[in-house]
Amino acid sequence: MSAVREQPLGIDELLERVRADYERIEAREAYDAALADDALLVDIRYEALRDRDGLIPGALVVERNELEWRLDPQGSHRAPEATGHDLRVVVICNEGYASSLAAASLHQLGLHRATDLVGGFQAWKAAGLPVVI
Repeated sequence: MSAVREQPLGIDELLERVRADYERIEAREAYDAALADDALLVDIRYEALRDRDGLIPGALVVERNELEWRLDPQGSHRAPEATGHDLRVVVICNEGYASSLAAASLHQLGLHRATDLVGGFQAWKAAGLPVVI
């Protein structure tokens, strides 16, 4: 008896599925939440993009390949900001695609308030929000 294999998902369908599990956040809302100390902004862009476009003041920079280790509140390599599973995390990539997959991964670690920034850093910059070069 052979098992029936599901048809693989394309990236667009995968993004649609993971995004259905949480509410994404717009740039202005992310800015306001960070100002009110209600969200930790986490920049997962790689260094060349940060060097080219600048940084969001106050955002925690964590390379994508370290994200889960640095934000797991129970992990031995966690960042000091990873204070608990109720932490509201806003993941920011360059354009808002990789951050969706990253937010879904954080949900699997129990960070149920994790979300990502619609449009990523480019949307933040286009909204005229603060950037440090």
